[in-house]
Amino acid sequence: MSSLIEQAAHRLEQLRRAGVEVPNVTAPAAGFAPTPTVSPATSTSATAQAAEPAATVQSRLVEIDLARLQAEGLLAPNAPRTTLSDQFRVLKRPLITNAMGRGAAPIRHGNLIMVTSALPGEGKSFTSLNLAISIAAELDHTVMLVDADVARPSVLRMLGLPPGPGLLDVLEHKTEMTDVLLRTNIDKLTLLPSGNPHPRATELLASDAMRQLLDDMATRYPDRIIIFDSPPLLLTTESRVLATNMGQIVVVVSAGRTLQADVQHALATIESCPVKMMLLNRVRGAASGSYGYGYGYGYGAPDPSAEPQRQAG
Repeated sequence: MSSLIEQAAHRLEQLRRAGVEVPNVTAPAAGFAPTPTVSPATSTSATAQAAEPAATVQSRLVEIDLARLQAEGLLAPNAPRTTLSDQFRVLKRPLITNAMGRGAAPIRHGNLIMVTSALPGEGKSFTSLNLAISIAAELDHTVMLVDADVARPSVLRMLGLPPGPGLLDVLEHKTEMTDVLLRTNIDKLTLLPSGNPHPRATELLASDAMRQLLDDMATRYPDRIIIFDSPPLLLTTESRVLATNMGQIVVVVSAGRTLQADVQHALATIESCPVKMMLLNRVRGAASGSYGYGYGYGYGAPDPSAEPQRQAG
């Protein structure tokens, strides 16, 4: 019997590495299929069959138009090297270092990264998408991009994909996580839509079910980094609720547009997060006159009790 169980476990691991979403039979959590129970009288063949159904569960595959990504100024796999792709290589490196626990100090939920802004229109969704695509190009990491802007979801629209059930539906126990996850034709990139609108979205995001789900997301696969496209901090309360469970937060600031007082107010709402980075967007290049990302960002000390560092730029 032990040999058959070992074979089934090995098969599950092979499917996981191939991109198939399978439940973790040793630690079920909210939104994932539970481990089947087997009575002592069950035969050896039945035991093997009990372990097998989980291996057939996989998320739906969706096709992203890669040419459209490039046409809209987004990063695309195997596209020629650009200034934008280099800028995101610089941005992602410290985030990956912290996510994998290789920073100055361990960070709880370091692989949960929230991308937000003080106000709408500063480029947070554009940043979230590009950051996820850039990290997906890494050899050693997989990425899940979560559209957590539940009031005004935009990730699927920007990718040319139809809306559908997602995070809020999982939290309401209307569906399972494996039923709403979207595998993409971008290798190692998975999407989790925001789901159907709900009048108590803030309460759902603040629920025990959400905390359990985030704990499972953070610990299920050690090589996975989860990016959350969050609502603006000064517009809704959802982002502030999310921030309490994040390991890292990237605050996108629009150069020459966002008031310093708004930035300071936004940062004050996420004091509990151990790592906060600021990204200056739409910085005009001195030579070409083009726009891009500025490198005037920094991050606070991983110690949550430490004073936030002054942000450069």
